[in-house]
Amino acid sequence: MRIDKDSYGSLALVFFLGALAIWASLRFVQPRFLAWVLTLIVWGFCTWQLFFFRIPRRFKAGSDKTITSAADGRVVIADEAFESEVLGRKCKRICVYMNFFDVHANYWPVTGEVTYYKYHPGKHLLAFKPKASEDNEHTTTVIRTPDGKEVLFRQLAGTFARRIVCYSKPGMQVVSGEQCGIIKFGSRLDMYLPLDTEIKVKVGDRVLAAEGIIANLR
Repeated sequence: MRIDKDSYGSLALVFFLGALAIWASLRFVQPRFLAWVLTLIVWGFCTWQLFFFRIPRRFKAGSDKTITSAADGRVVIADEAFESEVLGRKCKRICVYMNFFDVHANYWPVTGEVTYYKYHPGKHLLAFKPKASEDNEHTTTVIRTPDGKEVLFRQLAGTFARRIVCYSKPGMQVVSGEQCGIIKFGSRLDMYLPLDTEIKVKVGDRVLAAEGIIANLR
């Protein structure tokens, strides 16, 4: 396991403030028992932050035909929806919600070429709400497979997410299962797939990024 390279600054700030909080607790808080309780709470929070920004080793189950989840979490939407930003057509849609304890690194869901990328500033509504996909801060990436199939995925910030990192650049050749970015704190990732795609998950399923198979392209 390693730590996300774009999170070193966040972790440095957390541990610096944590050290100050521990010093202040031990120096000024009375009774002593309460000072140690506060110290343990702060230390626990810092340890959780280290765990939060982890990049675990994953078995790469995807390919240019097999689509894997781009995020850890629970499937909250599995339906058909019209994608209006880029594709301009009805697609099968799979939405994965990440809670505070899920790995928040994101991974390329399919092998191919990035043909579109755009960052959209926006609100920070609860990520599981339907309107979040349109109103919240988000990024949109489209990958075209060697067979010409287009897979779109969208990183959505949630109520507490305040930074989205995405490595997408048009023209990039990407490999399924490699890291493509990270969303900091609870958030959601939406995937739009061709209508003839064979879906392998349903609402309520838990999936692992890079390893959890979402669908097969036909």
